Amino acid sequence: MSAAELAEVGLDPGTRVEAPEEADAAVFGFWLFLMSDAVIFALLFATYGVMAGATAGGPTPATAFRLTPTFVETLLLLTSSATYGRAMLAVRFGEARRVLYGWLVATLGLGLIFLALELKDFADMAAAGAVPMRSGFLSAFFALVPLHGLHVAAGCLWLMVMIAQVWGIGLDARVRINLLRLGLFWHLLDIVWIAIFSLVYLPGHIG
Repeated sequence: MSAAELAEVGLDPGTRVEAPEEADAAVFGFWLFLMSDAVIFALLFATYGVMAGATAGGPTPATAFRLTPTFVETLLLLTSSATYGRAMLAVRFGEARRVLYGWLVATLGLGLIFLALELKDFADMAAAGAVPMRSGFLSAFFALVPLHGLHVAAGCLWLMVMIAQVWGIGLDARVRINLLRLGLFWHLLDIVWIAIFSLVYLPGHIG
């Protein structure tokens, strides 16, 4: 890897990395995965935009959505992005491993709280009759938002794996690259959620 790429993942430019071509390919391949994932979300956003008014006489965005809990979920996810960024700074500047653990665990906790609140929102919607088969609007909503939740759940599982790897393997080059890839994935989830909050929840509540 180049000196700049080594510095980006918290490695000293003089560090020797085995199979640098494989490391480069792994990061590049992960970028391709993220772009393909972004395309899927873009298609679901487009579908929701078309179907938002197709309520079939059932719950509307204004009656189905609760803005305050969703705003709290937004703050939780944005804070988790900041805590993960702080964890990467701990890696880059060689801080004590317990500091890294603390920030990773904080990120995991925020992600799990986000999921718990989101599941409660879905349960409340279902109790009010806002289920996917009720209308085109709800089908599009439940295709988009729970998919993001599944990604957050996968990110939380990945965080657990990385905490175990840091504990069992240490901060070698491979673990640092894995932390970088997890960071890219986690920040993408934040961007998608901001789009969901701005394009789904806010217009639906105002409307």
